[in-house]
Amino acid sequence: MTNSVEKVKKAVEQLKKGQLIILSDDQNREHEGDLVGLGSFVTAETINKALSIGRGVLAVPITKSRATELGLKQMTENNSEKFGTKFTISVDYVSSTTGVSAYERATTIKNLANLSTTAVDFESPGHIFPLVAEDDGLLVRQGHTEGAVELAKIAGVPPVAYIIEILSEDGNMARGKELVDLSKKYHFFQLTMQDLINYRNAQLESGIDEGPTVHLPTKYGDFYLTEFQTDEKETILLMKSDQLSDDLPLLRVHSACATGDLFGSKRCECGSQLKTALETIAKQGGALIYLPQEGRGIGLHEKLKSYVLQENNFDTYDANIHLGHLPDERNYAQAATVLKAVGLTKVRLLTNNPDKVQSLLDEGIEVVDRVPLITGITDTNKQYMQTKKNKFNHLL
Repeated sequence: MTNSVEKVKKAVEQLKKGQLIILSDDQNREHEGDLVGLGSFVTAETINKALSIGRGVLAVPITKSRATELGLKQMTENNSEKFGTKFTISVDYVSSTTGVSAYERATTIKNLANLSTTAVDFESPGHIFPLVAEDDGLLVRQGHTEGAVELAKIAGVPPVAYIIEILSEDGNMARGKELVDLSKKYHFFQLTMQDLINYRNAQLESGIDEGPTVHLPTKYGDFYLTEFQTDEKETILLMKSDQLSDDLPLLRVHSACATGDLFGSKRCECGSQLKTALETIAKQGGALIYLPQEGRGIGLHEKLKSYVLQENNFDTYDANIHLGHLPDERNYAQAATVLKAVGLTKVRLLTNNPDKVQSLLDEGIEVVDRVPLITGITDTNKQYMQTKKNKFNHLL
């Protein structure tokens, strides 16, 4: 399973660079290989390459909703194709002349992926054949159509791809060793449909869906930012330093604090902790997980009500209780799930909170060392810090 996940990530990295990969399906199905590219990054050069090497039918997998937006009806009302492949009417972009050159086909494909285009931007019949993927994707149909759309979704771009079957030199379908040899000859990354299915199953089992990864240069250093979305549609962010240490990376698990992180509130030290953590991780190598757990897990609305109480001699511990909450409602299970997904299961944890250490240990993350996070105490947050030490047992 882990190997499949890594293979899918590597394939997506190649696709995001505008390159082609080989996607092969199951022996019990068509048992063929297709060249796959992402519609958003298509060029005339890659289309020419795909046509020259693949030599099959150039088609464009899209979602059902995109086909509906563009008014693309099925090519036939009575689909008797063996695997139920859903060809729509063929199209060309409206500016096309013959529509058949690599340049014009690339233009049509890129505009199918451009979600601002509408039905009036295309004419039919044309020279590009859209294919409609099933809504539930690989869960219901393990075809190249669904596989290509899935890869586009993982990459974080509009779910439009282009595919072309690979023929062998004698005109038959290229399979097995031929595909391996072809991938080596042209430096194509090779992926199987089973790898994609394993990847999707791993996402479903974890309850967290991994989104796109982007390069994020910051004033603290270079990072790579990955989005993870929970079943509750909450977003967890993972920031990995450009130089991620293989030997005990430094990890900070940081709960969101809009008042401190965004507005620089002096009532807490959250903003200073975030800044110090990113600076330290950028230098030493590691990662930071940003959890949507505002106000010790009670949410921003309740946190502001807690502030009202704190302005009338409640401390943060007692204020949360007075509002009907636990003193600390944060949970680190989803953070552990993200860490396992990216292979960070043995870390040094940057924290003053022994409960956070124990929570991650309970979730199967090996915390080899606790690294203190020192930001200092001010007149404004002195009472807050005292409460953290005396009531929340933080090691300050």
